[in-house]
Amino acid sequence: MELILKNDVPNLGFKDDLVSVKNGYGRNYLIPQGLAILATPSSKKVLAENIKQREFKEKKIVDEANKLVKKLTKLELKIGAKSGTGGKLFGSISSSDLNSELSNLGYDFDKKIIKIMGGSVKRLGTYVATLRLHRNVVHELSFEVIKAVD
Repeated sequence: MELILKNDVPNLGFKDDLVSVKNGYGRNYLIPQGLAILATPSSKKVLAENIKQREFKEKKIVDEANKLVKKLTKLELKIGAKSGTGGKLFGSISSSDLNSELSNLGYDFDKKIIKIMGGSVKRLGTYVATLRLHRNVVHELSFEVIKAVD
């Protein structure tokens, strides 16, 4: 079943994407929740026209996201956390903790765009998180979890 997304849907696509899903998922969840509409030939034409109008605006946003990626590649992020013997943390570092650390450095992001590979961090070491700044711009941010100084 082909659908046009009306909103961003995690792990499926962004607004105005043409996606193919199983019939049950489309009929029983996406369409009733107002997240998608059926992709008829007329709705595909309207979608194509809307996309053409938005391409110019998108180019500017993508350029800004690429500039931000250049700044983030130079960033060496270190997060201090309390840990016990063997490097095991008391608690964990999640994407919201990473987001608050980035906001302390002057980078304000929505925590939904930050995903830590493998879930949350529970040990000292170097890890990678992905930042999805735009549908076409994804950056892998490397950060290090170090022992906090008491």
